[in-house]
Amino acid sequence: MLADLLKQGPRVVDADQAERRLGDMLAASSRLSKLVNKRPPLADFLKGVFDGSSYLWSLAERDPDRFATLLGADADEMATSILASMAAAAGPDTDRNAAMAQLRQGKRDAALLAGICDLGGVWPGRRVTAFLTDMFDAAISAAIRQLLWEATARGQFHPQDPADPERGSGLIIWGMGKLGAREINYSSDIDLIVFYDPAIAPLADGVEPGPFFTRLTQHFVRMLQDRTADGYVARTDLRLRPDPGSTSVAIPVEQALVYYETVGQNWERAALIKARCCAGDIAAGEAVYAELAPFIWRKYLDYAAISDIHAMKRQIHAHRGHGAIAIEGHNVKLGRGGIREIEFFAQTQQLVAGGRNPELRIKDTESALGALVEAKWISPEARDELVEAYWFLRGIEHRLQMIADEQTHVLPDSREGMERFARFCGYSSRDELAAALMQRFERVEEHYAHLFEDAPTLSSTAGNLVFAGEDDDPETLATLSRMRFEDPVRVLQLVRGWHHGRYQSMKSARARELLTELMPALLQAFAETYRPDAALIAFDHVLGRMPAGVQFMALLRSNPSLLGLIADVLGTAPRLGEAVARRPHVLDAVIEPSFFASVPTLEEQSSRLSVALNEAESYEDVLNRARIFGQEQMVLIGVRVLSGTLPPEQAGAAFSRLADLMIQTLTKAAESEIVTVHGRVPGGEAAILAMGRLGSCEMTASSDLDLILLYDHDNDVQGSDGRRELSPTQYFSRLIQRSVSALTAQTAEGALYEVDMRLRPSGRAGPLATRITAFERYQAEEAWTWEHMALTRARVVTGSEAFRAHVETAIREILCRKRDPRKIARDVTEMRTMIAQEKGDADPWDLKLAKGGLLDIEFLIQYLQLVHANARPEILTTSTGAALDVLKSHDLLSVGDWEVLKSAHRRYHALMQVLRLCLKGRFDPGTAGEGLLRLLARSAGLPDFAALQAELRDDQVAVRKIFKRVVSA
Repeated sequence: MLADLLKQGPRVVDADQAERRLGDMLAASSRLSKLVNKRPPLADFLKGVFDGSSYLWSLAERDPDRFATLLGADADEMATSILASMAAAAGPDTDRNAAMAQLRQGKRDAALLAGICDLGGVWPGRRVTAFLTDMFDAAISAAIRQLLWEATARGQFHPQDPADPERGSGLIIWGMGKLGAREINYSSDIDLIVFYDPAIAPLADGVEPGPFFTRLTQHFVRMLQDRTADGYVARTDLRLRPDPGSTSVAIPVEQALVYYETVGQNWERAALIKARCCAGDIAAGEAVYAELAPFIWRKYLDYAAISDIHAMKRQIHAHRGHGAIAIEGHNVKLGRGGIREIEFFAQTQQLVAGGRNPELRIKDTESALGALVEAKWISPEARDELVEAYWFLRGIEHRLQMIADEQTHVLPDSREGMERFARFCGYSSRDELAAALMQRFERVEEHYAHLFEDAPTLSSTAGNLVFAGEDDDPETLATLSRMRFEDPVRVLQLVRGWHHGRYQSMKSARARELLTELMPALLQAFAETYRPDAALIAFDHVLGRMPAGVQFMALLRSNPSLLGLIADVLGTAPRLGEAVARRPHVLDAVIEPSFFASVPTLEEQSSRLSVALNEAESYEDVLNRARIFGQEQMVLIGVRVLSGTLPPEQAGAAFSRLADLMIQTLTKAAESEIVTVHGRVPGGEAAILAMGRLGSCEMTASSDLDLILLYDHDNDVQGSDGRRELSPTQYFSRLIQRSVSALTAQTAEGALYEVDMRLRPSGRAGPLATRITAFERYQAEEAWTWEHMALTRARVVTGSEAFRAHVETAIREILCRKRDPRKIARDVTEMRTMIAQEKGDADPWDLKLAKGGLLDIEFLIQYLQLVHANARPEILTTSTGAALDVLKSHDLLSVGDWEVLKSAHRRYHALMQVLRLCLKGRFDPGTAGEGLLRLLARSAGLPDFAALQAELRDDQVAVRKIFKRVVSA
């Protein structure tokens, strides 16, 4: 009998509790009392069991006589009896609740028998796991039969064999993981995949297979999983099925085959090694498995699978108990040197060579290791050491789970807890157990590390990163939170979607393998940006719009600096990030080695734009193609700035040069449209003036276009010469309207720029287009000082050479008029004060409006130009930086003032370029990410952000002093 075979047992820690628990049971059962009294060693064994495991004690205490029967029986015969009872739980006339009760009784008996046989050394580990597997198989099959018989009674299902409704049912239940390999844990979830074949399912007419099998599966899970007064049978997990986030709990066979053949991943291949049809239509299930053989077992040596699966394993290692071999708190399954490493050691090599060697297609770990020896992949010594460690660790795992019927794999995290657990395992002390564990952990890690010795380090130092399957790993969510992601659940879902190949770019197995390797570095790069969540979402949009991802992923893998740059673009610079997300192929240019070497010249850009527009089929097509080109070029300028290859002070010229090209091109296109309908104005000329930052060639990524259109024509002309005549005023107003619309209209490809025409004569009250003579008269007789200040930055960007020269001469004559310095100083000061009152000047990071900011420098320059241009017209230049140099060279600025203003202007402009690239609103250093702060410091040529703030404060104080001194003179 079983009681006579118990060879070993747990050691008592709490003697009072052990005595009390056993005493209560002996008092409740005379049969158990007689059994124990005749066998004194049995009493000590039971005390150790009941003291260490509240779960086993509760099972025995529930029915002491039944427990006595178990101890007095032959263990193998009792196992057979339990399995037979569970198989008989279902029946055509059986009530479902009665069947559930009988299955739960069988589960309790099986758990008690397996626990006693395991702790007492009656059964080796492989026998324990095989029996537990048989128990779950019997329960699954009984539940399925019960539900099919019920469906038969309702007239929905017509079984081929009424006595065996599973056969020919088309319902396929695959056991996965350790259930499939017949080596299930003591207290384990059962991982299942449910398929159905509607072509063979014997359903009644009018019964839809999808809803029928989905509801059946839901009821089946409840039959096993629901906790009743009798307990439960098994926690059931269906999340290993194909793409569980978007599929039903029961999946049509054809859909599953398509999934695996198109987007199945290496971790799913590894999981399917252990898949076994454990219930339902066994023949159909085995046929489906045979069809998947080409997916699981590749004909070539699949070394890519090693790096992919190892990448997933290393993600698991990156938290306490996983990152290094430990004792307290170590995970005997997932930690280093643990059970999972032994399983991966076998599975990866099976995947590599199993396609060419069918002998390696084995489900259980011990047999797989043996087959690898026969195939000369590993040595007999490696097999023996790994097999011994495997069953030793499985025994420890079982004891962890026996304590309270928990699916845990983690050793107690305190020395006191380890002392108690060691005695439950039969050891005399924590140190004795620790030595035994460490010996196995180190041995396993040595073999595992040898297999992957050339693999790169991928783990994140922040913690656990596990995205395989559909389970939201709590440690991974905690890691993502520590990495500054605000919505870790959404991040996990997005990443899981990539792994499931939900985008075209990620349907390739190789793309997903590369993604697995990249993931820790990718997330870390995003975490360091200004807005980690936004960066990841933008990257998701990039992947969603890419036709293929292998080249992109491979590029990121081989160029870590490019990964950081893309993360900066997507997370630190939302304007750029949105543009990249809309058009990810813009990154193709970044990939080219020449990208960082130089900025395209105006001629090169013009040539590329011409090529793009030459293929346009309509005016609308011209607008769309122009937008694509312009937006992409803006992105590339921004990327160069963020990467540090284009100094911010040169970015203004690059943005402005691009804007000039787009204005010239689209104005010409708009004019062509007008000419088609309205003809031309005889002798007519038009020129567009660029004002503001465009005029000074200091545009940023968010600058508006400040424009004025001037025109002229023969005095005797009354109208245009087209089929629909327009007066000259109407004609040129229509031209600027059409040109502005070409730049600003929201087409299918978005908009290019915002345009501001408020600097035209009389502002909003004036006509859209102004004749040159009226412009000259207005500037001479009506314009305010601030309008002449604005005119110092006027630059002609379109028009014939002759008319451009005419306009430039007119502007120069206006600016070179003799002026009263005191009046100009007073007007400039009043204008500056009014702006400060209306818009504020207290925020030092409002680089334009702050006291001592850009506006003070610009107003100071414009004051000096207006006052001194009459005597020295050569000081007129539209560029702020150049103007400072010219004013110094003409002794209108002292060397000391010039140095302060020049340095401050360069720094302000650099910072403004970065801020306009990165932000849409106000900059707040307190909420900005580290990446943005570093970028700002770098752009200003300073070591850190603290130094930058100090320099900025000094700059603004010094500039303000100079402004007040110079402009008030």
